Amino acid sequence: MKKVTSALLAAAMAVGMGGMAQAGTQGVSDTEVVIGSVNDLSGIFAAVGVPAVNGANMLFDEVNANGGIHGRQIRFVVEDNGYQIPRAMQGYNKLLNKDKAFAMLLSLGTPMNIAGFKLLDPKGIPNVGPLSAARQMLQDPIDNKFIGFSSYWDQVQAGVKYLAGEFDAKEVCTMYIPSDFGKEIAESTKDVTEGLGLSFAGETTHKPDELDFVGSLTKLKAAGCDVITMALGVRQGITVVGTAKKLGWTDVKFLNTSAGFLGVVAAVPGGVTEGLYAAAGWVDLNSRATEEVPAKFIADYKAKFDQPASGFAMLGYSAAETLVRALEAAGPDLTHESFIKGMESLNYYDGLTDSQISYSADDHRGADDIVISIVEGGQWKVQSRQ
Repeated sequence: MKKVTSALLAAAMAVGMGGMAQAGTQGVSDTEVVIGSVNDLSGIFAAVGVPAVNGANMLFDEVNANGGIHGRQIRFVVEDNGYQIPRAMQGYNKLLNKDKAFAMLLSLGTPMNIAGFKLLDPKGIPNVGPLSAARQMLQDPIDNKFIGFSSYWDQVQAGVKYLAGEFDAKEVCTMYIPSDFGKEIAESTKDVTEGLGLSFAGETTHKPDELDFVGSLTKLKAAGCDVITMALGVRQGITVVGTAKKLGWTDVKFLNTSAGFLGVVAAVPGGVTEGLYAAAGWVDLNSRATEEVPAKFIADYKAKFDQPASGFAMLGYSAAETLVRALEAAGPDLTHESFIKGMESLNYYDGLTDSQISYSADDHRGADDIVISIVEGGQWKVQSRQ
């Protein structure tokens, strides 16, 4: 009888401790898990943030309609940062302290994410699939950080090497917002230029709301730039390319990273962005529109939001699927520790992005691809895939 009682007591303690662990994990109850995002819904990268959030909501709605994950519904709470650090910090404080978010997903902006780490890291809150390709998205401590695709640094390296090889470029320049986002692209530009034995001919820096680039482009044209990398807002990048054409400067090659790799950039009326290059971490959605999985996503997105699906809508959906797979792998006793182990166990083919997604304890980047594309006929067309 004593042995039976002891066994029952041990079992009860084990169950109790499991319940205490879950009870001590914010944003988790028997019926719900809260996921947060500090995104740009109204600022210079709203063309990225809005469709990405829509894509994630689309996936979460599908999951919730099918019963959720281990009986839990996913509640996705999004705060608009307007691409401003003070608003981002307000959003993080609300999500962490009021909404008690379990994890963050698709938070947008390099400087905003970096600022948010000061609040996330002490609590061990996972930051999954940020809408930034900065290398700092995996800064120490990296245990709670998981990114989806290649870095700005690597994209610039591959893009400049490609353009230099294809067009015998000699003079390389850069235009950037002097934030953590822009500085990484500018520094990578200088690094790859030196490594290739080319000349770094000049740079210009810009405010996030700047839209007059005549003076800057005149300066860079006089410097003889053959290739110009850009780390600017979405509208700014379009304006730069259009202004260069108005100035009669048509032989220069402009290179965007994933931050400017949008369908709306390619589809600007009048062929304004024709000939623009981008080095990103995925293949453009519309270029694969006839394939089965992308075609279904495009149709479903249109039916749900009455808007055309974009590449960042695809990324939002894909990132949400990654998070859902990790929640499933974590098991019913959901804690930050079990979720991180779940993330590190993932290895699957994503038919929507045409990428192999894999994580491990030593690798917190999901996909390593770098795809170089050009705008032709109002669409992005793949030139090289590495």
